[in-house]
Amino acid sequence: MTAIHFPFNLQKYRKARNLSQEDLAEKLQVSRQAVAKWEKGANYPDILNLTLLADIFGVTVDALIYGNECTETAGTLPAFPLSSQKLAEFLLIAKKNSYAGNGAEEKQPCRPLSHDFIYEDEDFLYLDTYLGGTAFSGEEAVWEKQQDKRVPIWSMNYAGRILADGFNSRFLKEALSHVQKETPFRGPELYRKGEYVYHCSQQGNMQWFQGREEIYYRNQKVYECEFHGGALA
Repeated sequence: MTAIHFPFNLQKYRKARNLSQEDLAEKLQVSRQAVAKWEKGANYPDILNLTLLADIFGVTVDALIYGNECTETAGTLPAFPLSSQKLAEFLLIAKKNSYAGNGAEEKQPCRPLSHDFIYEDEDFLYLDTYLGGTAFSGEEAVWEKQQDKRVPIWSMNYAGRILADGFNSRFLKEALSHVQKETPFRGPELYRKGEYVYHCSQQGNMQWFQGREEIYYRNQKVYECEFHGGALA
């Protein structure tokens, strides 16, 4: 039987990330005592928290439990170039003023039966357009305003689906409104409210990235979406 090294590995990966037990507990929205018990081997996290831990540390669940060397490409996201800081700040504002912020759809969409959200300031134009409902796909894109023209500089494609009746679009929008400047793609790594849990794992930076988000309701996965994109040459 393969030996389980979860308590030791949990502590090892936590310290490698310079996280205290309190820091890790906050990310998972559990108590510090729960993390301490896991590291002592007194008990173990449920499957959802085990998956979240693996994503936070950028390793496979196997590596976390058994201590093998199989790792994924997740982990610390590379810092994106300073030139992208302004774009990231714009994306945060644009997302919070469009779909995530219950912004109004455009009355005349750019494609038949599409749902379009537009936000702009003096430097950039943002467009989020998607098709479908229960199953959907779309694109977010940003154009830079240069004199008398608009130049596309960044885009993100996404596709997802609703898996069960417990899905709540208001919760999804609330989670997306907590988008982070360091990873201004979808929502935060973890967001919980009541019996809903939003989880987003992502790798890369503004130049090139990919990720996946999921929503659980009463420990049942009710929604999933994958996304990827980056800067345009």
